[in-house]
This record gives sequence, C-alpha cells and structure tokens, in this order.
Amino acid sequence: MKKYIALFFVSFFLILIGCSEDTIDVVRTGNISGKVTDKVTGAALENVKITTNPASTTVFTDSIGRFKLNDVAVDDYSVQAELNGYATGFESTTVTEAMTTVVAFELSLANSDNNPPSVPILVSPEDGAEEQPLEVQFIWQASDPENDDLSYTLDLRNGTTDEMQVFEVGQDTTYTVSNLQLSTKYFWQVTVTDGSNDPVSSVISDFKTLTFPDNPYTFVKENNGNLVIYSGAKDTATVGNTEPDFSVFQLTSENTNSFRPRKSVILNRIAFLRNSGGATQIYTMNFDGTDVQQVTSQRPVAGFRTEHLDFTWALNDSKLYYPHFDKLYSINPDGTGNRLEYTTTDGSFISEVAVPEFDDDLVLLKTNNSSGYNVRIYTARLSTGLEETVIFENLDGAVSGIDITANADRVLYTWDIDEAQNSSYRIFNSRIFLFTIGSPDPPVLLETDVQEGENELDARFSPSEGGVIFTRVKNNFRAIPEIHSFIFDQQSLDDELLFTNSYMPDWE
Repeated sequence: MKKYIALFFVSFFLILIGCSEDTIDVVRTGNISGKVTDKVTGAALENVKITTNPASTTVFTDSIGRFKLNDVAVDDYSVQAELNGYATGFESTTVTEAMTTVVAFELSLANSDNNPPSVPILVSPEDGAEEQPLEVQFIWQASDPENDDLSYTLDLRNGTTDEMQVFEVGQDTTYTVSNLQLSTKYFWQVTVTDGSNDPVSSVISDFKTLTFPDNPYTFVKENNGNLVIYSGAKDTATVGNTEPDFSVFQLTSENTNSFRPRKSVILNRIAFLRNSGGATQIYTMNFDGTDVQQVTSQRPVAGFRTEHLDFTWALNDSKLYYPHFDKLYSINPDGTGNRLEYTTTDGSFISEVAVPEFDDDLVLLKTNNSSGYNVRIYTARLSTGLEETVIFENLDGAVSGIDITANADRVLYTWDIDEAQNSSYRIFNSRIFLFTIGSPDPPVLLETDVQEGENELDARFSPSEGGVIFTRVKNNFRAIPEIHSFIFDQQSLDDELLFTNSYMPDWE
C-alpha cells in the first residue's frame, strides 16, 4: 500500500512540473486605464483617440472621458491622447502583470495663433548625389515663426529592399547613419513638429552609395581591440606627394579577430585567418567582405605564435596550403579534400609557406623551433619530400615574410640583422633581403630608407615582381605600424607610405 501511495505522489509532482513548464511561454499582460479632461475647464473629453508606443490597441474615450486598454503586454509605454482642436498629450507609464495602471490627461486647446514650422530644407547629401560613403551625415534646415522648440524625424528607405528606417533625431538638424549598403539608392525625408501643429514633412531626396572600389591592396588594422581586414589603393590622381590611406574600405567586423589576408584574383575571393573557438581557422570572403565561409575546421592552422603563421593559395588557387606544427596540409577552398603534403624531417615547425606560379611541385618553407628561432628557409619538392635549395640557415635572429617569384628564381624574406634571440621574441632591426636562386652571390639587402631601431616585416612581391610591399614599425612595444612600397631599380631610395596604422599587407 505504501508503494502505491508513493507512486501517486511522484506522479502528482511530475504533473505539477509539467504544468509549470507549460506556462513559461505565456505572454504576461496588464491593463491601462485613465481619463482625459480639458485642462482649463476640467470637462471630460469624449472620443479622444488613445494609442501607445510600443503599439498595442487603439481605443476612444467614452462620454465621461474614460478609457481602458485591456491585455497590454508588460512593458514601458508612452500613451498618446489625440483630439481635433487640442494639442496632443503624452504620458509615460509601465504596465505591470495582472495590474491596471492609471494615467490622466489634461489637454490644452491648440493655439490658433501658433503657426506651424517651415518645410524642412534638405541640405546634404544633395538630391541625386552619387558615390556617397557608407557612413552618411544628413543635414537639413527648418525654422519656426514663434521660435518653438522643434523635433525632427528622419525617414530613410533602401531603394533595393524597400526597408524603411525611422530615426527619432530630437532637436538636432544633423544625423549620421552608418553601415549603408554598397551601390544602393536611398530615399530620405525629414519631418518636423513644434508640438502644437500638425507635423510638416520635407520633399523626398535620394542619393546613391559608392560602388565597390577596385582596391589592389589588403591589410590589417587594429579596431575595437580586434584585428580587422581592410582594402585600399594608391592615390594616382594626385601629382607629386600623394596622401596615404586612399580608398580605405573595411571588410571584416571589428567584433571578430581577422587577419593575414591573401587575395585570389582567379576566384575573386580573399582567404584570411580568424580566431574561432580557441583555434586559428582559414576563412574566405568576397572582395567586398560578404559571403564569409569557413574552410578549415578539425585541423586548424597551428604552430609558433598565431601572428607569425602564414598560408598561401596554390595550384591556380584551387588549393590552400597551410602549416600545422611540423606538417604542411592542403585543402580545397570549399573545405573538402584536406590532405597532408609535407612533413619536416627534424620535427621543426613550419611557420610560413609560399609557392611559385609555374611549378606546382615546389614549395618555399620557413621553419623554426618552438621559440621561433633556429630558422631555415628552403625549397622542397612535394613529390619526393626532398629539400632542393637552402636560402637561409645557421644564423640567429627572427625571420619572416617569405615570398617567391612566379618562375621560382628569386626569394624575398626579412631578417633581424642584430641576430637577437630572447624569450619575448622581440625583433630589433629587421631588414628585407632578396635571394637569387642558382646565383653564387649572397642575398641582397634592399636599400630602403629604413632607420636604426625600425623593423621591416611581412615583405611581399608586387604583382609584376618589380617591387615589394612591406610593414615598417619601430621596435618598441605598441609602436604604430605603417605599410610602405619599394620599387626596384629606382633612382631614389625613398619608399612610399601607403597606409598608416596598418600591417600584414597583401598585393595581388
């Protein structure tokens, strides 16, 4: 008998739990009631329109000026009372579950001597303007005969999607909207009110945002504590000293850590690294930053210090080669076909890889120990796993930024000529070197206008291989990096500043 009693109470308890779970999604509501009177006479006002913001239901007052809105969701509301001949009234209230909140309105007669504001004049952007940035400052003008305080509303409609955005501006006559879409026509209108008369709206004006710029450079900036990828171009329209940071366009969000961009002009995609779930994965995106796709997953990019790892497009951009400790893997851009291509014979980490355009079997590798030193740069055959040409070895100091020409006849790299080695991996005087494969001559030091105490890093050949792009930064902590270019065989040794507060450049 005790057994059955126990079973009865257990079943009853489970039913109670089930019932309580069923009520989790129930919308909690309350009520709003009130009365509307004339502020001067105290007389009840009938047929006053009562609405709320956020919207709930619309009701009208009865013959004694009373109203009630039932089953209003629990929230904070602005309640509005409207009646012809009277100035509109507003009251704030909070709806509490299963309670009735009371509000009272005392409406004043509209002043027949008070004139409405002037029609707003839209100043900027001008009607029909094109190539507007994706962050636009809207400017307008309006006035009031009695100098009443004016409030404005900006309506912005996307001409492609018909999405309407409404911005309650307040008393300002400027408002900035960000994150507009590329190559899109927008329509905008400003409405003004003085609180006494009917709102007055401007004409509708339109403008079009810029088309995506044909930027040949990609690089990284620090933004909001994260690494963010941008594209940019060189100012070719200005004669003489050109200004840096021309046509800079943000590609990735400042809310994620994205870096080391590598551009494919064959696929019209940019591959890049992103920290995700505690690992560094390869992603790709369109040139304008859209359609982000993750490529690697279970086997991420890994080795000595994430910021010193690099990967490359290969085999006419049908593959991506990337390091995973002592191994080199390939993967298709869609994330399939992950394959082991090469393993170091001594267990050293592969940190960087580059490939020539016209030799699918050859790779250029930079390896190092777990501290980033004991560096070797060499070419190897994937078909045999054998080394072919050693470019750098048996020297102390940090090395980075390897690249190889299309014909595999020249190799680019940077090396700290101070040969410093320390636990913090601080680099003191990194310089750019050019090595000619098959030549008995030693590597050539590029004679840029670098100064003592500055590092040159992340060197890359130009698309024509007639020059290089690289990062220059002072060797002190938190120094601000810059991206420069240097043209071979030029009469002047001066290099050109392209982008400020930027690094990890790519030039394809």
